[in-house]
Amino acid sequence: MTEGSHKKKPIIIGVTGGSGSGKTSVSHAIFDQLHGHSILMLEQDSYYRDQSDMSMEQRAAVNYDHPDAFDTELLISQLSELSNWQPIDKPVYDYTVFTRSDRTEHVKPKEVIILEGIFVLSDPRLRDLLDIKVFVDTDDDIRIIRRIQRDMTERGRSLQSVIDQYLQTVKPMYHQFIEPTKRYADVIVPEGGENKVAIDLLVTKIRDIIRAVEN
Repeated sequence: MTEGSHKKKPIIIGVTGGSGSGKTSVSHAIFDQLHGHSILMLEQDSYYRDQSDMSMEQRAAVNYDHPDAFDTELLISQLSELSNWQPIDKPVYDYTVFTRSDRTEHVKPKEVIILEGIFVLSDPRLRDLLDIKVFVDTDDDIRIIRRIQRDMTERGRSLQSVIDQYLQTVKPMYHQFIEPTKRYADVIVPEGGENKVAIDLLVTKIRDIIRAVEN
């Protein structure tokens, strides 16, 4: 069967929550438990806007925790293409220079798509593409600790820069833009990847949907 001959649209699962909430851990746990199925992971972070026309100083000053930092139009377009069994060339974002790299990643459509990111439930057009909407709800203190560990080890950030960014933009943007989208969620998962019961229930539900589609 060719990609374009599929009649059933892929199952699209949106996983959101604040930075450091554990949404990535939840997404990977679902991905791992569905091993053997046709599944792909799509990160909203790949869709940060191209800022190659800006200086490094200007890029560093951008509020990356505001919805306007993302190219949501492109994300919606490419997710729609995947939903219609069309491959995409996904942008690749380079955190070290605050803009997209010159590379793209060719992504083929799969039967299950997990979309993970902080603003997955913010845009109604994006929500309309999702079959299951998950909000990972984790205490602010835990999220800042996780963010410090990640940004210092994986992104070469200093402790002070992480703390400054968290207090100036990350925390206020979370309460203004991200936490309110909790009301759109089908499932709320407290404490992220540590919540094995919630993840097992999600995976069971997804498997039920896959079986229904296949039959």
